Amino acid sequence: MSFDSLGLSEQLVRAVNELGYTSPTPIQQQAIPAVLNGGDLLAGAQTGTGKTAGFTLPILQRLLTMPPAAGGKRVVRALILTPTRELAAQVEESVRAYGKYLKLKSTVMFGGVGINPQIDALRRGVDIVVATPGRLLDHMQQKTIDLSHLEILVLDEADRMLDMGFIHDIKRVLAKLPPKRQNLLFSATFSDEIKSLADSLLDSPALIEVARRNTTAETVAQKIHPVDRDRKRELLTHLIKRHNWFQVLVFTRTKHGANRLAEQLTKDGISALAIHGNKSQSARTRALSEFKDGTLQVLVATDIAARGIDIDQLPHVVNFDLPNVPEDYVHRIGRTGRAGATGEAISLVCVDELQLLKDIEKLIKRAVPQEVIAGFEPDPNAKPEPIQRRGQGGGGRQPRQGQTAGQGQRQGREQPKREGSANANQGAARGPRTSGDKPKQHAKPQAPKPAHARNDNPRHQDKPRAAAHDGASHTPHAQRKPRNGNPGALLGGGQPRRDASRGGQRGN
Repeated sequence: MSFDSLGLSEQLVRAVNELGYTSPTPIQQQAIPAVLNGGDLLAGAQTGTGKTAGFTLPILQRLLTMPPAAGGKRVVRALILTPTRELAAQVEESVRAYGKYLKLKSTVMFGGVGINPQIDALRRGVDIVVATPGRLLDHMQQKTIDLSHLEILVLDEADRMLDMGFIHDIKRVLAKLPPKRQNLLFSATFSDEIKSLADSLLDSPALIEVARRNTTAETVAQKIHPVDRDRKRELLTHLIKRHNWFQVLVFTRTKHGANRLAEQLTKDGISALAIHGNKSQSARTRALSEFKDGTLQVLVATDIAARGIDIDQLPHVVNFDLPNVPEDYVHRIGRTGRAGATGEAISLVCVDELQLLKDIEKLIKRAVPQEVIAGFEPDPNAKPEPIQRRGQGGGGRQPRQGQTAGQGQRQGREQPKREGSANANQGAARGPRTSGDKPKQHAKPQAPKPAHARNDNPRHQDKPRAAAHDGASHTPHAQRKPRNGNPGALLGGGQPRRDASRGGQRGN
């Protein structure tokens, strides 16, 4: 089958052919005619199978053949919502690439960058908007976007949006949209939450599933390397250098863990950068660009930042930490083996993560083969420990004392910040607050108590502490007093300082 047979215009087929696509993938073969029919659609397919073209091509075709309701004035007629900035940028790039011979305009909007250029683009008029939910709500609140003529709504990576806590933002957006419209919901995995959203959003939708739900692509070779928790970084360096790996995408559980691993790999002579929610948009864009063009050997990412990393022929994905949510394993390793190419997914698993591994294998309904690397044999007498922050920092809450990894599965991951709010950059740098909007202020500075005293009193563990040593003073930490008027000074990582025994490495 060719793209010509799917009902697409000559302009679209020409653009697709110039991009090197000769025949549609299974999801495209089914989704394109379904979208062209004008009805609602619920589509599920493994990541990397071409979902983006599956909805962008027929949307462009529909907008091309249907005159705008505003009588010739250019208005927003299609809205595509994505969970992350990187994915939004990627989708809008695809819209422009496929529609290069059409007189349709598109724009992308997300947080972390100035809002004024986005407002200017909307004033000039656009047909298609690709956005993250938070920044879209900002435009809606400021009345800089008019969605009263919207004809098509797409929720891309809907499972990830729900998992990231965007359900309330999505409901606020839906409440402001015209009731008569075409709704398209695309997801790599199906959960009860996705089914509930589909029931409330879609009207007698067509259902497309090109593969068994929550499964991994057969083109990805999966392997487990058992290793002690303290030797993971050493083993990763060994594998990269021994096999001369380039373009290696490595996943960590937390933002601080990503930063620390990238620094360690760089010290080992391997070029590496981290990408996560606390990085500025310019830093994220630069790291992703260098990784895509092959000048960066290793990109260390968290789950939130990973959506939208679409690289042709990406050969290696490494789970430095197993994800706490099994579905994230499917998304992670789906970054490789895309569009029919082969790829390799390696997971470094310590004794603490054996239950997580069981949950993953239960989800994908297969056992992942294991191989012990000589010289890195795990200690058979090692005892599992609860998966906590262990000095990795980042978003999310500390598991409660005595809580196991299974009890706190969703707490150990990077927590999303809202995209696009007016103080998004500031909010990204803050950790969770104990109460109110501001850290508590004390009338008089008081000397910090000894570590053992703070450990015995949980109230002290929740209070922000004095700023970490920054090199300006050589006074020992225990002898310094908090700065007047700023008992809640933050560390460089943005989290309020907690007791050293819980936070891991002091002043890291």
